[in-house]
Amino acid sequence: MVKVTVWNEFLHEVVHEEVKKVYPDGIHNALAQGIGTDGFEVRTATLDQPEHGLTEEVLANTDVLIWWGHMGHDKVDDAIVERVHARVMNGMGLVVLHSGHFSKIFKKLMGTGCDLKWREAGEKERIWTVNPAHPIASGLPEYFELEHEEMYGEHFDIPAPDELIFVSWFEGGEVFRSGCTWSRGQGKIFYFRPGHETYPTYYNNNVLQVIRNGIRWAAPSGAAAPVRGNHQPLEEIKSK
Repeated sequence: MVKVTVWNEFLHEVVHEEVKKVYPDGIHNALAQGIGTDGFEVRTATLDQPEHGLTEEVLANTDVLIWWGHMGHDKVDDAIVERVHARVMNGMGLVVLHSGHFSKIFKKLMGTGCDLKWREAGEKERIWTVNPAHPIASGLPEYFELEHEEMYGEHFDIPAPDELIFVSWFEGGEVFRSGCTWSRGQGKIFYFRPGHETYPTYYNNNVLQVIRNGIRWAAPSGAAAPVRGNHQPLEEIKSK
């Protein structure tokens, strides 16, 4: 059973009626319900909770953390960012969604500005599967479309992905690397682009399938943690 924590700043849904109509119980609860319980043990956490809901205990019992943020990036306490970063380096998986590209934790892990082009015009997004053999693409068609989404366009200021799985094309003509993976320490990171708060993207079956696949891929491998520093020989050293 993969232990999943869905983190959402939960601000738009409180202050913007348009968003509340789409996600009345918050994006975090929509995601938690959407990914289901088949192989997952899911909890949620939000910005307004003590320690943003990401206590030492919660993170210690999280195999994969899903992160959605936008208007509250600067409100995330640096100490919590350091805590999440340490857990990723020690093997916790991280799935970053949509505007989470500008979160403190994603920028820290990437080491770049993570900026991009954007436009909110409710245009069509066509998401192409460019690495169909990858586990995150399991069960996905050659491409799928979202009728309305916010545009993200290149150049996306990220390190070259270890693997590129999805590429988006937008009605206005831009393209974007919309499904990327990296390894940091013992942890695995998956960034997936769709999910603007005013559109019902997180009810789309293909989007939810990608996220489920991403959780399974990012889950800890179970391999032994590496030991570093000064080390005694495993065998007798006879040479002098």
